[in-house]
Amino acid sequence: MSHPRHSKGSGSSQAQYMDVDEELTLSQTQTLSQAQRNLEHHSPRQVEQKVNEVVQFLLIKDQKKIPIKRIDIVKNIIKDYKVFPEILKRANQTLQQVFGLELVEIDPKNHTYILISKFPPLEGDTMNDDENTPKMGLLIVILSLIFMKGNQVKESAVWEMLRRLHIDCSGGKHKVFGDVKKLVTEEFVRQKYLEYTRLPHTDPPEFQFKWGPRAFKETSKKQILQFVAKIQNQSPKSWMGQYNEAEAEASAAGKP
Repeated sequence: MSHPRHSKGSGSSQAQYMDVDEELTLSQTQTLSQAQRNLEHHSPRQVEQKVNEVVQFLLIKDQKKIPIKRIDIVKNIIKDYKVFPEILKRANQTLQQVFGLELVEIDPKNHTYILISKFPPLEGDTMNDDENTPKMGLLIVILSLIFMKGNQVKESAVWEMLRRLHIDCSGGKHKVFGDVKKLVTEEFVRQKYLEYTRLPHTDPPEFQFKWGPRAFKETSKKQILQFVAKIQNQSPKSWMGQYNEAEAEASAAGKP
């Protein structure tokens, strides 16, 4: 995730967000110069921590499918209205890259948001539970990594990818996913979305992931490649090897 930039050219975007909700007190409104000085007092680590907290807050709120108010994000998580635009922008980037979700404003007057899905739908009955939406976003990201890396990937590469996306896999309790390693290596494996096997002749033992049979039934390489291309703002043909493989699979299955 890129670090904040504090250039003078960001003034218009800052000013755009300085119209304050009625619930915010006058003491929370700041001049643009004060806002810029405030941003300089936040380290990249502090910004990333707030982004992570906002992402988790939005995912939890979205489980109830009730629009999320800007004032609630500020009061409960950010605490500091002056950095709200930057934090929300980065949180939205993470939501799109990790979960295939996009935060959209549905009521500009009252500043309320909803999350909409951008990832390819899985077709199984297990997808009907709204609480599974973030988990399925995580699954899609892992399936994408496996496909783009040649249909199999070492376990360590999965944890490294999730670490870069600010998802802790060290055994702690994630607010949205719980025990991430258990979710990936046990729940997704039990549901047959992933295969998790030991690599031969490895000491200490190393494991790898492949797509499980349910993944092949409920999505396709073509859908996954389209998802990756959308997230990267590129054409699926940017990855010709994967593109040809996905087209061949679709043709064999008789799908357009």
